[in-house]
Amino acid sequence: MLVPPRIDALPRFALLDGPSPLGRLPRFSEALGGDADVWIKREDLLPLAFGGNKLRNLEFLIGAALAEGADTLITSGRRWSNHCRLTAAAGARAGLAVHLVLTGPPRPPGAEGPNQILEELFGGTIHVTATADREERAAVVESIAAEVRAAGGRPFVIDVGGTGPVGAAGQVLAGMELIEQLDDADVASATVVVPSATGGTQAGLLHGFALGAPPARPVIGIAVATPSAELRPKIAAILEGLAPLTGARVTAEAIALEDDQLGDGYGVRTPEADEATRLLARTEGILVDPIYTAKALAGLIARVRDGRLRGRVVFWHAGGTPGLFEPL
Repeated sequence: MLVPPRIDALPRFALLDGPSPLGRLPRFSEALGGDADVWIKREDLLPLAFGGNKLRNLEFLIGAALAEGADTLITSGRRWSNHCRLTAAAGARAGLAVHLVLTGPPRPPGAEGPNQILEELFGGTIHVTATADREERAAVVESIAAEVRAAGGRPFVIDVGGTGPVGAAGQVLAGMELIEQLDDADVASATVVVPSATGGTQAGLLHGFALGAPPARPVIGIAVATPSAELRPKIAAILEGLAPLTGARVTAEAIALEDDQLGDGYGVRTPEADEATRLLARTEGILVDPIYTAKALAGLIARVRDGRLRGRVVFWHAGGTPGLFEPL
């Protein structure tokens, strides 16, 4: 894989041990009864902390932190955030202190979910906000950074989800990796279905595919956190920010984003997501979390069943298995 020179020049801290697997889902495809041959990209099998595609972002983000001489990572998210769990694990690997600001309100002692338990096991310091307000969460992040500086530390703040051009550079490489795997499998083209929350994965994949040879590989983002009207401009901004790193030009017209599976919002289960979780588990023995990845899988299922998706389809399993055990 020929990495774009400007991405290759970015500081990087190795967290991966090779490509994530790509494989077919024959029984799942048959159960859908449509004309799609569904494959799966197993980002959930990446090596740290139950896996997840955010490790790709963190290779570059931790690389940037170390290059700046940082000794502390600070980031934030919801209590089931894959990004926060993986930041705690990656920070431990890099020898950095980690502070995680989780959306509240706090739970009673002993009622913490599995992600928080894992984050503490990795040595992360957990801060839970009093409310679910995003501005409060951002203010706590700023306060912690100020406290670390005042104590002589050097904080490095990572945006929610590790989104932004530097983090999304990891997703560009993921897209290029998938092209190689499809070529090796003698698959000329495929439509990719991906959960889209902060937009970095979708933007990165679009740039990665743009660097490959034709034919086109469409990416359908299934919104799982915010409505498409709010998310689309964020993806467009990341696409623009990636252009100097990749040398490719991907316009906002390439953004295919659907919010028919959003339900009542991020972290709220839907009957369709629960059905998708059961169907994949009972046909292929593969688990997806019911509040994030399963919503994208439900979007894929709906589109295969009604004929909107045909031919080869790749489902981007972003990870998040501990979410199966989150008390909701």
